[in-house]
Amino acid sequence: MVDAKDSESPPSVARESTLPKEENWHFMQESEDLQTPDGPGVAAEEIFNAIAMIVPFSFLLLMMEILIRYQYGKHPGLNVLVEQMVSNVPILALLIFYTMRYKQHRRLQIGFFLASIGIGCRTVYLLSRGSLYVNIRQVGIFVPVATCHRLELGTAVLNLAVVSTYVWWKGLKLLR
Repeated sequence: MVDAKDSESPPSVARESTLPKEENWHFMQESEDLQTPDGPGVAAEEIFNAIAMIVPFSFLLLMMEILIRYQYGKHPGLNVLVEQMVSNVPILALLIFYTMRYKQHRRLQIGFFLASIGIGCRTVYLLSRGSLYVNIRQVGIFVPVATCHRLELGTAVLNLAVVSTYVWWKGLKLLR
């Protein structure tokens, strides 16, 4: 006769027996990135840090969209704003996630520096000379802010000095 206690197995053993060993090993390997015995793993920390940056930059994007439209006397509806956010936030999220992961690489810093100068000068030029629809469609204010934010302090200051010199040299006015 078999005792009832011997025939019952703990829940963890029952779950392991339903999965093949290869799948079980695969799940264990995947979960190591997200959780370690000491706390959150590397991937979980990167995801949290990215979300902590995506939220304020998305808000900045939304505010700039609203401000550009109000600057020209247009009152955007909720559907227009949602459409803009749905199309732009995923791209912004990917940009932030991968730039946070590889921020310390020298090539990326040089790329950010050059991109921020080019995009910053173009943005200031379009804001001072462009019409409503040109500014709404082409001026992505969060890109120069995001690229400048990713720079080290010295190169960020140098970048702002170069863009300021361009504004002075071209005689552009930001306020109308």
